[in-house]
Amino acid sequence: MDEITITRLGHRGDGIADGPVFAPMTLPGEVVSGKLDGDRLRDLRIVTPSDDRVSAPCRHYKSCGGCQLQHASDAFVADWKIDVVRQALAAQGLTAEFRPIVTSRPQARRRASLSVRRTKKGAMAGFHAKGSDVIIQIPDCKLLHPDLLAAIPVAEKLALIGGSRKGELNVLATLSETGLDIAVSDGKPLDEALRLALSAETETHKLARLSWDDEVIGQREPPLQRFGKALVAPPPGAFLQATPDGEAALLATVQEIVGSAAQVADLFSGCGTFALPLAERAEVHAVESDAAMIAALDLGWRRAKGLKMVSHEARDLFRRPLMPDELRRFDAVVIDPPRAGAEAQVRELAESEVSVVAFVSCNPVTFARDVRILADASYRLNWVQVVDQFRWSAHVELVAFLTRENV
Repeated sequence: MDEITITRLGHRGDGIADGPVFAPMTLPGEVVSGKLDGDRLRDLRIVTPSDDRVSAPCRHYKSCGGCQLQHASDAFVADWKIDVVRQALAAQGLTAEFRPIVTSRPQARRRASLSVRRTKKGAMAGFHAKGSDVIIQIPDCKLLHPDLLAAIPVAEKLALIGGSRKGELNVLATLSETGLDIAVSDGKPLDEALRLALSAETETHKLARLSWDDEVIGQREPPLQRFGKALVAPPPGAFLQATPDGEAALLATVQEIVGSAAQVADLFSGCGTFALPLAERAEVHAVESDAAMIAALDLGWRRAKGLKMVSHEARDLFRRPLMPDELRRFDAVVIDPPRAGAEAQVRELAESEVSVVAFVSCNPVTFARDVRILADASYRLNWVQVVDQFRWSAHVELVAFLTRENV
């Protein structure tokens, strides 16, 4: 058995010792022993525990790969996630004021991607084990909203109907205001018999909607999500913030940054998470590459009452970013890119005269890279709000407030 001392956590939440050697479910300062397998320590035993170590609240934690940090205190995780962002900024020569972190409650997740497989005796649904393709069942999950756990037996039944013994079914389950919204991928090809069987399951389980490889099979009611005063039915599999708590924290921060701006651009707008609530006080132009999401946003805006004008366009901002002359009319810009960041759009924003930017990010590394571009163009990074929407995970989200210094 090898004995090592953990010096830090990596970005995926694993403890790291000199070497480097990676040890899951460990904390800085802990002395641990185990069998060295390449650069990973297996069969771990904690010799000297950290003061920040706590008992995991979920009985599935040791085997399930859905969470990485249930063994750490909330205070430790909060400080660590803020430090992840701080270090990413420091690598770009940047500093910022950090506001206190906002963390989603346990059992708040309204969306989950379930792995499902047929077995000799039936089917099983859950999350993968840590570092494995083995499916771990999660009947007492402390991450998912209790109402979302109802998707597990639905997913297992769908696997029996349309899954293959040779592969996994992926079932994306989302809570909506009208019931469960289920989107399935990697199942059997659709034929008439499968369509009929799936349609019957929509009624049996009273699903709001069931789609199979992006084709809607059955819809009892539109699977509505509320964005401010608007109700929106996103297309199957469309992006949605993972928890209502996290969404509310991100939105409140964006609204604070935008303030009294009369003309706002919402870039990478999705189905209107920010654009529609912002339209209660400002005219908004929403830009998103997915035409179906833009159509859902537009319909939600048209049916809502008391909103100002929301214009929109389906546009790939990686290939066709808004140019400085197009940005000229906006008092503020909200930008919420995917993990790859928004380097092309940010370079055009840096050349614009926009005075206020609310930068939402789910990747501290690409965020810091993009903010460096803005900082070089006389934007000031005023403060950062870290949001721990994915509780007990290594995932970090944030909103940053930037202003142009010469305006």
